[in-house]
Amino acid sequence: MLACVLLAAAAQAEGCGFTAIGSATVRAVTESEIVLEDGRAVRLAGIVNIAQPEAGAALPPGREIVLKRLGAAETDRYGRVAAHIFVIENGTERWLQADLVARGHARASSRIGAVACAKELLAHEDSARAAKLGLWAEPYYVIGNAAEPAEVLQRRGRFALVEGKVLSVRESGGTIYVNFGRRWSEDFTVTIAKRNERVFSAAGLEPRKLAGRTVRIRGWIEERGGPWVEASRPEQIEVLERN
Repeated sequence: MLACVLLAAAAQAEGCGFTAIGSATVRAVTESEIVLEDGRAVRLAGIVNIAQPEAGAALPPGREIVLKRLGAAETDRYGRVAAHIFVIENGTERWLQADLVARGHARASSRIGAVACAKELLAHEDSARAAKLGLWAEPYYVIGNAAEPAEVLQRRGRFALVEGKVLSVRESGGTIYVNFGRRWSEDFTVTIAKRNERVFSAAGLEPRKLAGRTVRIRGWIEERGGPWVEASRPEQIEVLERN
């Protein structure tokens, strides 16, 4: 079954709109990056909580890979190139990020870069979570309950997933507040900058229509009275139940 999932991932990746950066050879894989023979360092884009042993096993020294990106070229503050990696096997390319997520060795991040690719990675993540593969078998990664803000707040400073029913959506100044409770100083809240509203709407996710829906939020848990997540990309909000 898993083999079928990975084959589907390889096929569907073609519709994501990747732009090739170039080919390279792997020198080493560390806990934070992939070092190439040409001296560049690469960060795996679109995923988080990557299991280093599995990534290392997929990218042994000497492995030929193809680097691709979604959108504009991106380099982080450490000088690492953010890229999607395609492993060359028997003359074909296999999308490493989709492979790791499908096996439960990584989670989709809050910034993937394209709606089609986000749907692809989130579908793989759903399957891995349902089967309790990899990290999904560990209590540390259990999805938080928005109705239990004290429990969610224990994840402060961590990338986490939280599910719950949206009570209301309000706007104040340049911010849209997606509220999961009546007590703003205690309950879980998601904020969306008003300037980003059209990005969500273009992806078919209108913030104002989230009231009454059960959703899954992904992002970094912060504290503003209660637990809080800032959403800047539509892939951070999955609608699980419609009105």
